[in-house]
Amino acid sequence: MGLLERSRPFAGDGALAAVMAVLLAVFVALAPGAGPLDFAGVLTGALALAVLRRAPLVALAVSTACMLAVAAHVRLGPPVAFPVLVSVFVAVHAGYRVAPAVAGAVFLGAGLLVDLPGTGAFGGRLQSVSLLVGWFVAAAVAATVARHRRAYLEEAERRAAEAERTREEAALRRAGEERLRIARELHDSLTHSISVIKVQAGVAVHLARRRGEEVPPALLAIQEAGGDAMRELRATLEVLRDAGDPDGAAPASGLDRLDDLVRRAGSAGLPTTLEVRGTRRELPAEVDRAAYRIVQEALTNASRHAGGAAAAVRVAYADAELVVQVDDDGKADPAAPPVPGTGLLGMRERVAALGGRLRAEPRAGGGFTVRAELPLGGTR
Repeated sequence: MGLLERSRPFAGDGALAAVMAVLLAVFVALAPGAGPLDFAGVLTGALALAVLRRAPLVALAVSTACMLAVAAHVRLGPPVAFPVLVSVFVAVHAGYRVAPAVAGAVFLGAGLLVDLPGTGAFGGRLQSVSLLVGWFVAAAVAATVARHRRAYLEEAERRAAEAERTREEAALRRAGEERLRIARELHDSLTHSISVIKVQAGVAVHLARRRGEEVPPALLAIQEAGGDAMRELRATLEVLRDAGDPDGAAPASGLDRLDDLVRRAGSAGLPTTLEVRGTRRELPAEVDRAAYRIVQEALTNASRHAGGAAAAVRVAYADAELVVQVDDDGKADPAAPPVPGTGLLGMRERVAALGGRLRAEPRAGGGFTVRAELPLGGTR
């Protein structure tokens, strides 16, 4: 809670005390026989309301004593009871019972004795005191109801917060169970298939070398891609099984493996060049991973759709952002842009999560361009 919120109740008490002081000063000014001590009494009793919520019993005692002293000397009638009524209400609302009851009884009893309500017959005085008794009882009842309502609302808020916390815990538990289920499915399905591919490629490479034959570059690329896929799959499974922060799991691929990625793309039939501008340095983990994945997806798309084209990868390190761009000289036509697939949608989601900009479109001279500008400030 800020200073403004903490000061609002005290400001309200001060305003109430000022209004009450002005009102009672007017009544004292109109009352016959009033003197400076009476003005001082009503001002002290009214201004005591300024500490109502900070010290309710102090405000109750001061206002009761001052108003009784004034009422014993000046016939002000029921208005002299206003500060005491307010003090009784706030004290009961704060949880006090005995002190407000004693103060009310003393004020009403003394008022009856000193002719607090005004002049007239005893029956008239009794009727006026009965009216004040009704006011005090109504103030106490209203304060009790308000106090119980406040307690009910606080309990309802506490239960709502507890229910929300329970729902969040249940959601986290379900998410953890789902992560484990996905990890098991990936392990049981992909791990076996990738292991078979890697082993078969290794056997083919071994047999070719044993026969003295030249190993096809595509076969070597398959062998390397299989090993890399196994490594990344294991890292992904560790992330899924990690119930805490995913960043605490095994690190995924980053730009430090970009040279291997470009070399594998060339071995798979996509001649690729790499140009790095600026000084290579350590990047935020999410930016490093996103840049690697964007280049990887762009080269994969070029291998699938560019039809024997070549690709150029450019990485530029700037002070506030990292720019990665992949150009190919394939047959993409600006007049017939491709329908975005899962790969392009995944790139856009990665860039959007970092608050960056992505441009993926056919080039005017033919071919396709993917350009991502990634801020180095981290995720949004």
